[in-house]
Amino acid sequence: MRKYFYLTPCSLVNLTPCIPLSLRGRMKERGRNNERGLRPLLDALLWGDFILDVARMVYNYSKTVPEMGIMKTNVLYYGDNLEILRNNEYFPDECIDLIYLDPPFNSKKDYNILFKENGGVESEAQIQAFTDSWHWTQSAQDTYQDVVINGPDKVSKLIGALHETLGNNDVMAYLVMMTARLIEMHRVLKPTGSLYLHCDPTASHYLKLVLDQIFGPANFRNEIVWKRTSAHSGSKRWGPVHDVILLYSKGNNFTWNSTYTKYNKDYIKDFYKFEDEIGIYQLGDLTGHGIRRGDSGKPWRGIDPNTVGRHWAVPNKILKDTLGVDITSLSVQDKLDKLDEAGFVYWPTKGKIPRLKRYYGEDFGVPIVDVITDIYPMGSHARERLGYETQKPLTLLERIIQASSNEGDIVLDPFCGCGTAVVAAQKLNRKWIGIDVTHLAINLMRNRLKDSFNIKAEVIGEPVDPAGAKELASQPDKYQFQWWALGLIGARPAGEKKKGADKGIDGVISFIDDPTSKPKRAIVQVKSGHVHVKDIRELKDVSSKEAMGIFITLEPPTKDMQVEAVAAGYYHSPIWDKDYPKVQILTVEELLHGKTADMPPLTQTNVTFAKAQKIKSKEGEQPSLEL
Repeated sequence: MRKYFYLTPCSLVNLTPCIPLSLRGRMKERGRNNERGLRPLLDALLWGDFILDVARMVYNYSKTVPEMGIMKTNVLYYGDNLEILRNNEYFPDECIDLIYLDPPFNSKKDYNILFKENGGVESEAQIQAFTDSWHWTQSAQDTYQDVVINGPDKVSKLIGALHETLGNNDVMAYLVMMTARLIEMHRVLKPTGSLYLHCDPTASHYLKLVLDQIFGPANFRNEIVWKRTSAHSGSKRWGPVHDVILLYSKGNNFTWNSTYTKYNKDYIKDFYKFEDEIGIYQLGDLTGHGIRRGDSGKPWRGIDPNTVGRHWAVPNKILKDTLGVDITSLSVQDKLDKLDEAGFVYWPTKGKIPRLKRYYGEDFGVPIVDVITDIYPMGSHARERLGYETQKPLTLLERIIQASSNEGDIVLDPFCGCGTAVVAAQKLNRKWIGIDVTHLAINLMRNRLKDSFNIKAEVIGEPVDPAGAKELASQPDKYQFQWWALGLIGARPAGEKKKGADKGIDGVISFIDDPTSKPKRAIVQVKSGHVHVKDIRELKDVSSKEAMGIFITLEPPTKDMQVEAVAAGYYHSPIWDKDYPKVQILTVEELLHGKTADMPPLTQTNVTFAKAQKIKSKEGEQPSLEL
């Protein structure tokens, strides 16, 4: 008698991690609509046949993932961070040491990237990076239901209450989007890990409610205020000049490294008022508040701190790091003797309790506080600036990463934009993972990592074959395919589409290749659908006043197209004294196999993107930028 094997869609999805992500997503969707949706199909499968099918799937999939089970780091992911974070192959439980996220703030603003024109001048053309606006759509409704039904009980109740209060509006859409993702971030964070959420005051109070329920109120550590601008006029209100960074830990045993900022000149003048043969110093306490019964409460040199309600508080860090003393077997009184012998104890002429000499240079500086005023926003002409409007200073991310992670730890930025957190992690010898939903941001990060560290970043989620390229081209947002294709040859997008402006130009590669430093341009057209010889004729016309024209096509070109391109002749490079085809046709398949545009070497002539600074990775002492 034949036995049938029954599975629901969701149980089939959970059976093996080897089912591709796209298939699992479709099966889960069908399962939500009809929990028994696959039963008619599975009814037709015999037990033995099903096992063979699963085995075959596992084998085929294992060939595409040679290191299955080993988490990848120093990698960029393209796609929706919620789907990527939910993929246990990419992010198993408790795998991340530190998360920094700077999500859209719901400010209802379209952020744009200003590209550099020839010679470093900002281009008039601006490319929309993302729309900082959220609306209550079917997707928001689906996510809301998912959080309420499947989320942690406390989170579910909170989101339900907020929805009842706020209704189906843009604020609720924003909170639902963030809640679903924060639940996954909590899952992937290690017990010793921390999360920094960068937001502005319009959203911080809502987000703190959500974070309290996901992480627990006891794991709230700081509300950090960063003064991001020096002046901002306000209409009948105090000028808004700050952002908020909410810090939560996964538990009590979280990574924390004491971090210090340098003293300014006025501070040194006001507080380092004493001087001896060693140097200038200020006075600090050798005692702490409260009575103790152990060594720290016993007398030293005839002085009993308990008589004034205090106990000895020895600065072990100075003994170990400054004086090189092995304190393993020393009593509190022995440690005090060592400090006195080294000249670090101040004996007052009046009073009984000695104090600690904190020498300038031996002291570590000012411990970081939750109001940041010493890290300034980047000016419009800062060398670090890449033209990304929401770009944060590298110094800010370095401070966060130094305080809450160690070398070799994994840092995740799930909304990484132009990749400042990723760059800071690389500089400080941490491993990193970046996620972004636009190919434009992925291309910017890829260029930044290459310019800063000469790293060729691996990108997961981008097409690797013509079939993947066709799937990307079929998505509603056609710009994603266009931006991805332009990135294959290092071109920047030409600008937002406007009638009558830059007709036929999708991208530009700017370069200099003559002794006068006169800028030249290769203009690029991208086609994902049917192509015809008229496309090449139009490109010839548009590129007639430019150095070159490049045509990228998903479909194979016709013979007439190839003949028309050859008829355009050549562009002659004065510096290289070489001829290059004036009009070139490149298929996506050729580009995926390593072919690129035939033009003057870009390593020496490229001025297409704003170039990131070269950065040295940390070696012992933290290095500065190469200026």
